[in-house]
Amino acid sequence: MGFLSRLFTNKPTSTPSIERRVISRDEHPVSRKLISENALKVLYRLTSQGHDAWLVGGSIRDILLGIHPKDFDIATSASPETVRGLFRNSRIIGRRFKLIHVTFGRDIIEVATFRANHEDTSAKKHKDKSRHSDSGRILRDNVYGTIEDDAVRRDFTINALYYNPEDFTVHDFCGGMEDIDNGLIRLIGDPVRRYHEDPVRMMRAVRFAAKLDFDIEESTATPIRDLGYLLKDIPSARLFDESLKMFLSGYGLAVFHKMQDYDLFAQLFPATDSALHNDPKGLLLLERALENTDARIAKDKPVTPAFFFAAALWSPMKAMRDDLIAQGMPPVPAMNQAAMQVIANQCTHTAIPKRFTIPMREIWDLQHRLERRQPKRIEELAAHPRFRAAYDFLLLREESGENLNGAGRWWTKYQEANPHLLPDNHDNRSRRRSRERFDDNHQQADNERGEKRSGNRDNRRNRRPRRRKPTRNQPD
Repeated sequence: MGFLSRLFTNKPTSTPSIERRVISRDEHPVSRKLISENALKVLYRLTSQGHDAWLVGGSIRDILLGIHPKDFDIATSASPETVRGLFRNSRIIGRRFKLIHVTFGRDIIEVATFRANHEDTSAKKHKDKSRHSDSGRILRDNVYGTIEDDAVRRDFTINALYYNPEDFTVHDFCGGMEDIDNGLIRLIGDPVRRYHEDPVRMMRAVRFAAKLDFDIEESTATPIRDLGYLLKDIPSARLFDESLKMFLSGYGLAVFHKMQDYDLFAQLFPATDSALHNDPKGLLLLERALENTDARIAKDKPVTPAFFFAAALWSPMKAMRDDLIAQGMPPVPAMNQAAMQVIANQCTHTAIPKRFTIPMREIWDLQHRLERRQPKRIEELAAHPRFRAAYDFLLLREESGENLNGAGRWWTKYQEANPHLLPDNHDNRSRRRSRERFDDNHQQADNERGEKRSGNRDNRRNRRPRRRKPTRNQPD
């Protein structure tokens, strides 16, 4: 076991000082009217069975800031197995950090048992509950305790706020109310230790600062640039999920700038970060893509990770493509190989699922075809399922300064002159033709069956009567 492992696992963890502050109902704006009915159902079921249950974390923080919360998390004294037994519509998820998801249709209420600090976790008897890596990262966190223990195990002070559904009070254990008033993101406990326990906390600090327009408190911010390398130990699937929260939640451009300020963007997108140093147009394209994505989210319009990753990886893909062309490879094969290699490399950092990498490549593949505008292929391109995304990407390229010989303006005018050829209309026509073919086929089949039945009847009418075999008279 390495030195860092002994440092973070064998040595008792110093508990941050706790001073509980109770805010009465008339001193805060948190109301049951602002809380999900399903969250209240879970709270009341737990308390009716004799368990402590509190609404905790981001939902309380957002209500205090006048933001409508999207997710509601609950902390309870009941074990995961006990919670599972109380709700038939629930399931236990996670091994590293056991949680209960109570589902009400599409609404999911997350329930967690009070966590406690990890004391003497090197003992064998604790391996099923708590385990650390040699770097100090928590691999398993299922040590349970009291609400006070749970408060200091949370990441930031502004997330250690608890709402009591019985007397409607808010309990602040770590000075979160004061930090909300001052607009500060502050880690609970020693920042270096907490970042080693879970390096994703660095990304969360940046994300909350961008989302809430807060500053990161100095002692919380200082270690980030030196400890960014710890993100390399995080599973790429988890980093993909975190990247969606950061760049596709309505404040992606602000997150991007803060990620660059703290040298974290290079940890998630190393090829992009390297390419952007020599590609100001690629940087502008990515910023415009994030700006447009934020605007769409603000208008409740759908967004797709495929478009963001297509913009984020365009610059390194283009650089590799140009290198392959310089080596003598034709443009189209060069682009295909570059796209495949860049996506494969990125997936080692953020595991992008195939349901997004395939549309990414289609958006890229269509760029060359949209630029060429071959007359015989125009309608085919306009009917392509990815045409709209590829067209938007083409416009971003022009806005970022690429010279595409007016291709964006040409396709804009084409769509204005031929709205019936757009993908949505094409899909409607295809569905209509399919229905017509379906009806025609069924009508033809019905006619054939009718003709067959009619023919059988006619044959029976025209058929000669069967001659009966004469019977011989038998003697009496």
